[in-house]
Amino acid sequence: MSVETHSRAGVRPARPVRVWWFAAAALAFSAATVTAIAQATGHFHWWAGFVLVPGAFITAAGVPLLTRGGGRAVTGYLIVWIGAIVFAVGAMLMFGVMTDGWPIMIILPTLAVAGTYIWRPPHPLARAFHRTIATLALCGTTLGALFLLINAGAVDFGDTSWWGGYMMAAGVAVALNGLVLLRHQIEYRLQAVTLAVFPALIVFLLGLRILRGDWPSEF
Repeated sequence: MSVETHSRAGVRPARPVRVWWFAAAALAFSAATVTAIAQATGHFHWWAGFVLVPGAFITAAGVPLLTRGGGRAVTGYLIVWIGAIVFAVGAMLMFGVMTDGWPIMIILPTLAVAGTYIWRPPHPLARAFHRTIATLALCGTTLGALFLLINAGAVDFGDTSWWGGYMMAAGVAVALNGLVLLRHQIEYRLQAVTLAVFPALIVFLLGLRILRGDWPSEF
């Protein structure tokens, strides 16, 4: 009997089930590997397994939905990232590095949002807004990575007000995504561009002042 006959008869293909078992096996192996490394290095905390293992299986539960496309893929994407965050928390608890590794809790959620940049809402306004959020999330990802490097002692800005640079980057991201609307013949185009560019310019200038160190400390 052909696959089409099976489909007409109401029998679901076995592929999603195989994908789930493959994902579950891969993530179970990952959890076992993290546990083994923690034991070998003397950082094993057995109770962290109650976070690590559920995180692995939550991630595995979302993988089959990713392969189906459409709205199910969006749901699968969300579930996979939730599971990945839970798994990461379990791994940090297992190794006892939460004090220095907390920036990962900034990196993973913002990276999940930034990864949606490739999605294309049909209306230009919705697309510009969505891509603005995704770009700002990417700025958040780099900020988390920078915090991680600072905690590791690899980067030291001293007394520099370096966070002003992130305000400038956020302003540029909002302005560029707003200016893209000039390409589209839509109603209220100029108003939408103004609402994006004007606040972005203010944030950029404030960030520049902070970065230069001439922001007043007393009022």
